[in-house]
Amino acid sequence: MSSGEKIIVFSDLDGTLLDENYSFAAARPALRKMAESSIPLILCSSKTRKEIEHYRDEIGNRHPFISENGGGIFIPEGYFPDETILERFSPGIEPGYRVIRLGTPYRELRKALAELRAEGFPITGFGDLSTAELAKLTGLSTHEALLSKERDFDEPFLFMGNEEEKSKLFRAIRGRCLFTTQGVYWHLLGDNDKGKAVKILVEIFRARYGSLKTVALGDSPNDLPMLENVDIPLVVQRPDGRHHSALSLPNLGKFEGIGPHGWNSAMLALLSRLEKVP
Repeated sequence: MSSGEKIIVFSDLDGTLLDENYSFAAARPALRKMAESSIPLILCSSKTRKEIEHYRDEIGNRHPFISENGGGIFIPEGYFPDETILERFSPGIEPGYRVIRLGTPYRELRKALAELRAEGFPITGFGDLSTAELAKLTGLSTHEALLSKERDFDEPFLFMGNEEEKSKLFRAIRGRCLFTTQGVYWHLLGDNDKGKAVKILVEIFRARYGSLKTVALGDSPNDLPMLENVDIPLVVQRPDGRHHSALSLPNLGKFEGIGPHGWNSAMLALLSRLEKVP
């Protein structure tokens, strides 16, 4: 990798850049160094647009981001001087953004969840919980829980059944041409994932910058499609001190340190290595 080659970094939030208390403080040294080196950090999360905007503001991030497990790609207006490179993806226009929508509309997911519950599956979506109940379940503040309920493409859910019932539920979901993925919670979604959104953004960045190296950091099964679609995939330890067994790739870098502690170590090591490349 040449030192003049453009680098972009994709990162999950929960359990990766954020710890169990939703803090990224342990990652500040690496975040500072990335900002000094003008390396774009693309937040790619199961969180909603509003939640990601909240953390972008806290971090001081002004780059594109990917919401709700690849459901939407939000590109700040004017981020790419030549916006014709976006045209083939038919972006919508919203205040402040060009938006590439890949996910199934939330109202359709809620309808499917209600049907599944009517069929006898003990399934509860975030949309079934009050703000107070959601805050208690997740550990989010009341304000953050409100942001988490403003969903566009993805419904996190709780399932109280056994393994046999879970298999039946997943078959019923696939029978509706919908899918599931796993982060901190199970998620009901359409035919979208983080990897498909990453591929589109990488294509856009390459159209703008030419040669490019891509990096991604994650910790959960829903991060695997993202990790599969970058040059340098990295994973951090989960709260139990282990790397998730579902995350296995030939070139996967596994770093010690839980959540943002591992994130910080991984990025500082990578940036140090890049500095030594002539």
